[in-house]
Amino acid sequence: MKTAASLLLSLLAFLASPFHAAAADAAPPAIADREKVLDAMKRATTFMTDKVAYKGGYVWTYLPDMSRRWGEMEARETMIWLQPPGTSSMGHVFLDAYHATGDEFYYRAAEQVGAALIWGQHPSGGWNYVVDFGGDRSLRDWYATIGRNAWRLEEFQHYYGNATFDDEVTADAAKFLLRLYVEKHDPRYKPALDKAIQFVLDSQYPIGGWPQRYPLSEEFSKHGRPDYTSFLTFNDDVSAQNVYFLIFCYEALGDERLLDPITRGMNFFLSAQQGPPQPGWGLQYTLDVRPAGARSYEPNSLATHTTASNIAHMIRFYELTGDSKFLARVPEALDWLQSLRLSNAGGDGQAITVPTFIELGTNKPLYVHRRGSNVLNGEYYVDNDPRRTLGHYSPTRRIDIAGLRQRYEAAKAKSAQELAKESPLFPGPDATELPRLFATMYEPVPSGDIRTLAASSLGSLNAEGYWPAPLRMTSHPYKGDGSKQVAKGDFASTQVGDEHDTSPFPHPNPPMGISTAEYMKHMNVLIQWLDTVPSAR
Repeated sequence: MKTAASLLLSLLAFLASPFHAAAADAAPPAIADREKVLDAMKRATTFMTDKVAYKGGYVWTYLPDMSRRWGEMEARETMIWLQPPGTSSMGHVFLDAYHATGDEFYYRAAEQVGAALIWGQHPSGGWNYVVDFGGDRSLRDWYATIGRNAWRLEEFQHYYGNATFDDEVTADAAKFLLRLYVEKHDPRYKPALDKAIQFVLDSQYPIGGWPQRYPLSEEFSKHGRPDYTSFLTFNDDVSAQNVYFLIFCYEALGDERLLDPITRGMNFFLSAQQGPPQPGWGLQYTLDVRPAGARSYEPNSLATHTTASNIAHMIRFYELTGDSKFLARVPEALDWLQSLRLSNAGGDGQAITVPTFIELGTNKPLYVHRRGSNVLNGEYYVDNDPRRTLGHYSPTRRIDIAGLRQRYEAAKAKSAQELAKESPLFPGPDATELPRLFATMYEPVPSGDIRTLAASSLGSLNAEGYWPAPLRMTSHPYKGDGSKQVAKGDFASTQVGDEHDTSPFPHPNPPMGISTAEYMKHMNVLIQWLDTVPSAR
């Protein structure tokens, strides 16, 4: 029987990636040797823990000589990153490797991640995007220099001093601590886990949704716009990730006080869906549940990608509860998305292309543009012109309407007995447990023969002990605040502005370097090889 937790991971992987895991059918004789696979996994992990980690934590990419490093932005040596594929994601792959091998070496690596997360946990119980072991003054200085000058990354332009749910920062760290505690019930991890759970409960609004950041703050106004971080948030699956985290906790810990927050969290999706003729969802909502804008390039509108994600979540909520109210308005939301298809966009038979933002009341596409060259002189604006749109935020989205309809029909066809058997929210004698593997949610195993994939992973591990990867993103080193004078050039559709803009942008000639995502990808392949190739067991 598939556990409910593993079904949740399947949904999250569906939303996050176009890839599918390789088939787990019995394979012919392996072309890789078990001892070679175990040796490669340990050599690569030793390199990451001994040469790359800083006090147990990680960013995303590193130059081979460690002279520069990046998470979503350039980081300092004393900083670690929380957004996937950062510190928490690395912890997940260590625990996955421990489950696949039984080697305590990987559990100890996971414990190092746990120690880093506990050190960086905000007093309220959540986490910020970054943790700086250099201390608060060092982090404030980073925000005042590198962060402040990231033109397109407004979430880093101001130091709030609180925690965030954005980009799975708090949810993923909390899920990892839950896994680490459940693994051996080591009491060292229970206080931090309890604080994280309480943080999710404390930050939930009575209506069931969550803000982007907490404790609440309204101190950063961008071009006169309200501070959106206290708004009810769907962007980057904030509300859904919190619901799923609480379900994981209920599943693993059996804490009945979590059932009401879970229910209210699901019901918020119903409350926020707009009425006809625009039955979609926005990125953020004011406290009276009206769609609201967020960053300067996220206008007050309905968002098609958020609507597609929320449809998938509504289907999953039905599977978890058996309550047909979660399916009731899915068809009209799908029909609305279908009606937005751009007539000049090609299709592949299933996915359709739609505008990202839809104007409230009119159903007209909204397109975002920018002018200027850096954070001091630049600004974003919105109109109905699809030409010369942003390079860093897609003006359109590809949505698999047919796939969502199939998921809807499949869920609707399930019997009450089937739903009860698969969901931890139904009473019953069968206990469920967290799945063994989590890291494929962030770096799925590509389709293909697992033996061939594993052989490729073994062959590409270099002598130093890491899998080299092209570092496709770089950034201008901080060289002081930019000028209010617009620099020469056309920055309307570029990833980065002038030389004072610290936002990452595609490297014209990517160097090879160290990547946590690359490490996770190859480890996931080798872990699956151990799980699926008969001669590996």
